Amino acid sequence: MTDFVSQVKPVASPQRAVFDTLSDLSHLQQVEGLIPSDKVSDLSYDRDTVSFRVNMAGVGQISLRVVEREPHKTIKLETEQSPVPFTFWIQLKEKDPSSSYMKLTLRADLPFLLKGMLAKPLQDGLEKLADTLAAWPY
Repeated sequence: MTDFVSQVKPVASPQRAVFDTLSDLSHLQQVEGLIPSDKVSDLSYDRDTVSFRVNMAGVGQISLRVVEREPHKTIKLETEQSPVPFTFWIQLKEKDPSSSYMKLTLRADLPFLLKGMLAKPLQDGLEKLADTLAAWPY
């Protein structure tokens, strides 16, 4: 298993508001129009699951399910369908009553030969996702 961890990001919203929004995947409705349709299609989601097709050779359909919610602290998702199995965590910590910190972790079961090719794109993508989630208006 290989772990990819984002930098800790400040979030200008209370920890509880961030958790309440991110722990319910149906809130993806708020950003659905921002997702580039040439890269991601067939997006569907509900409170506990999200499924989408990545329009890149070798990737295809990915489905994730929330498997753990530790109130106001951690949201853990695992793949149900993916070419590479992975687990994804969102960790939150209160900074003060009106702001918090966020860290993302991706643990992937990468074959040795793919690890060298995918490590940098996965780390870069995780950082971009962390920046996007940290800036989201909760």
